[in-house]
Amino acid sequence: ANSRLIAWLETEGDVYLSESSTWGEAPHPMAISTETVDEITNESSGRGLLARRSVNDGDELLKIPIDLCITRKSARKALGKDALQNGINEYLAIACQLIHEKYVLGEESFYEAYIGVLPEVEEVNPTFTWKDEELDFLQGSPVVAATRSLQMKLQREYDDLLGGEGGLIEKFPDRFPKEHFTFENWVWAFTMLFSRAIRLRNLQVGERLAMVPYADLINHSAFSQAFIDARESGDWLFKDGNEEVILYADRGYRQMEQIYISYGQKSNAELLLLYGFALERNPYNSVDVTVSIAPRTAAVAAANEGIEEDPLAQQKVDFLAAVGRDQTVDFPCYADRYPVEMLEYLRLMMMTEEDTRGKELADFDFSRTISAANEAAVLQSVVEAVNYQLDLYPNSEEDDANIIKDKGLFRLLTYNQRMAVRHRRNEKRLLKRTLAALEKQIRNKGLDVDGLKRAEGSTLGDVLKGETRKQKTALEDRLEKMGLPVDLK
Repeated sequence: ANSRLIAWLETEGDVYLSESSTWGEAPHPMAISTETVDEITNESSGRGLLARRSVNDGDELLKIPIDLCITRKSARKALGKDALQNGINEYLAIACQLIHEKYVLGEESFYEAYIGVLPEVEEVNPTFTWKDEELDFLQGSPVVAATRSLQMKLQREYDDLLGGEGGLIEKFPDRFPKEHFTFENWVWAFTMLFSRAIRLRNLQVGERLAMVPYADLINHSAFSQAFIDARESGDWLFKDGNEEVILYADRGYRQMEQIYISYGQKSNAELLLLYGFALERNPYNSVDVTVSIAPRTAAVAAANEGIEEDPLAQQKVDFLAAVGRDQTVDFPCYADRYPVEMLEYLRLMMMTEEDTRGKELADFDFSRTISAANEAAVLQSVVEAVNYQLDLYPNSEEDDANIIKDKGLFRLLTYNQRMAVRHRRNEKRLLKRTLAALEKQIRNKGLDVDGLKRAEGSTLGDVLKGETRKQKTALEDRLEKMGLPVDLK
């Protein structure tokens, strides 16, 4: 399969991939490895690209003509602009072409050599393809809600575009045969898209999503600064008007060392959900923590016996509406920090009349400390929210550590189960570090939270009667930026 891909790239795209030197050209710097292994966990990470020779920082690693890529443009050409109309979501269009090339055309496909190296779903294993009993191993983790949401979204998109009443299977049965355009194949296509598609940002028409043969074999490192992008082909003086995908080395590589790129600053939850793996060392790892403050408005006080009205409650509700915030918000917490936005939100929600000193809420800069009492209430609220998230897990970080330590037992688990145990343990470790940092900050600032007057609600994810629960997690909000919204409707 690897040799057929290389031959196809050389023949159809004039891509230089020679193993040996030619006149005026050094050997191509990379070689395909059929099996790579994570250096820390020793788990398989599938195919990858290795340095065939020593590579220097800044060396050109690959050039792939854009015409060999699968894009929305190529999908509309392959399946008809009457079917895939202008403005169709890029993910949906490319998914249709992937199914068309693999299952409908098969060996007759122009892309057959490329399709042949694409893995099956079980070789990638993103969580949206996991069985329920495997997801049970992630109980307590925010990635479960995002997984369920994405599963429902993919089913709805399939029904709306293809399989439902008036869908493409019904309208164009010759181009979208129902025996090939199944939901199972749809899941395969999206597994390929989420784990391999590349967003090219410097094309003449703006940014585009693309499946890029050969380039998508390169694995991810959170520490890499290399990104695949596009440019106009030709040399510095003479451009030919065509475009190509390009990659440069971000550091030196020794011969036979695996070459990496960055898929972006992604948390382990994102990686596990979309790519099927998580990293032991990930500086961008985070855990979503729910902060829910229900302003004690007159309506809430009337509906809840024993709840006193907060005189600032309606101002807070109006302020949140003006800045586009809900009363229940998920924020990503990192190992050594938490978002400024979370502090700003809580400083607002914890304001008392004494804090306002007669000023309007809109007059305050919530990126700064409001008062010692307010800041103490804010930090203690984050502590409570983090503790609540920790309590959602059915077992402790120490329990997970013992499971991993027992290598014989750990190997009896499936790959997905091992990934789940590592992931949930790393989430707990991160949250515990966050707690330690918060408690140290409270001590260092001399903030005594006892007996302070504050306008608080629940920070434990429970919303008082009459309030509306926020539907999206922080992870789902980030996924929206990918171009495929994820929701729970």
